[in-house]
Amino acid sequence: MNEAIYKSIKSLPPLDETIIKIQQICSSDDSDIAELISVIHQDPMLTANILRSANSPLYGFSREIADINRAVALFGMATIRGFALAGTIKKSFKIDLTPYGISGTKFMDLAIMQNALAFNWCSKINRELLNIISPASFMMDIGKIIIAKELIDSKKSDNFRSKMQNISTPDELCQLEMDIVGISSQMVTAQIFKNWNLEPEIADVIKYSLNPTDAPEVLRKHCAILNIISNSINVFDTLSQSQIDNSQELLKLYNLDAKLYLNAIDKVKN
Repeated sequence: MNEAIYKSIKSLPPLDETIIKIQQICSSDDSDIAELISVIHQDPMLTANILRSANSPLYGFSREIADINRAVALFGMATIRGFALAGTIKKSFKIDLTPYGISGTKFMDLAIMQNALAFNWCSKINRELLNIISPASFMMDIGKIIIAKELIDSKKSDNFRSKMQNISTPDELCQLEMDIVGISSQMVTAQIFKNWNLEPEIADVIKYSLNPTDAPEVLRKHCAILNIISNSINVFDTLSQSQIDNSQELLKLYNLDAKLYLNAIDKVKN
């Protein structure tokens, strides 16, 4: 691994106490939603973020939600866990994504849209998929923050951004990252998860998201879904017709129901 990138990962602050508690609750078979709500009530910022998202049209809830208990029940533990992890991005990272041509605000917007697509889609396939895909969809691009820092520090930002003008897919971007800094953002993200002692399954789903057939068999469906989400919403564009068309080819490849995907797309777009 690039030494500077390795040092950046190792220097990240640990997850705060609230996030650790939420991770423990959500990963335990003996925990219940009341226990999770009790911890969320202790974090006003997380509470506000969850309520804001619950009332966003992206998630498709039909009525205004003013009660955090109701919001947690609607989202489920897995998606709340994703919100909690996403909240660490601003706390743990100095976000400058100039090499990728997007702002920090745009980066967070993309993460929320990726999660909204995951939520609306996986809820109709099998809600159990969200246990891994929800946090993964929120966090799958955080490796780009570390790579962007290295590109800026090593004066390679302009070259990287120039080459980005000639590509348009996550696979091509992965190859560009490998060519310039020697590691993909997916691998960096997986290493960040390892550094934070989060479940290896989430890290593996992100690590293999561009090559689902290489993933452990038990995770291949998760990886395929995350692959399609990343091809549908990314730094190049958001739910463009060409992205949706390309994703439908991937749906055929991975033997996934196109109708459920398109219905989820409609919810996120409208």
